[in-house]
Amino acid sequence: MTVSASLVIRPARAGDATLIADFIIALAEYEKLTHEARATPADIARDLFGPDPKVFCEIAEWAGQPVGFALWFYTYSTFQGRHGIWLEDLYVDPAQRGKGIGKALLRHLAKRCAREGLGRFEWWVLDWNEPSIDFYKAQGGIMQDEWTKVRLQGEALARLGA
Repeated sequence: MTVSASLVIRPARAGDATLIADFIIALAEYEKLTHEARATPADIARDLFGPDPKVFCEIAEWAGQPVGFALWFYTYSTFQGRHGIWLEDLYVDPAQRGKGIGKALLRHLAKRCAREGLGRFEWWVLDWNEPSIDFYKAQGGIMQDEWTKVRLQGEALARLGA
């Protein structure tokens, strides 16, 4: 758990499922992707707090109030022969930005990487999101423009998996 005078970063708890779902909706609105946001509190509860979770979440609280989250999972690099962390979502309430909360969430996960001997800490950022791109670069992030994301979902996924 990371703590400062006004900031606490703690692992999400089962009672946070609705809060996390609300943060996801707020992030989807910011990213203009509400049409893709379908996760329900029940989905979050099942996947983060079920018997064998594969995804994890940190909650940022400012002065005792939840103001952001980082949702992540472990990856594996065959080139490095080591696990890493994939940051699926990072969100801080717009009214709370500029206080170092996003940086603290990144630092919290980077410390986990160091503590566990992980080789990578990665995430996506939308190419139009200049404030986030600038923020990530300021933290030492390197844009991986030579890679193209590939996604298989819906009918195509069902067809390939049939």
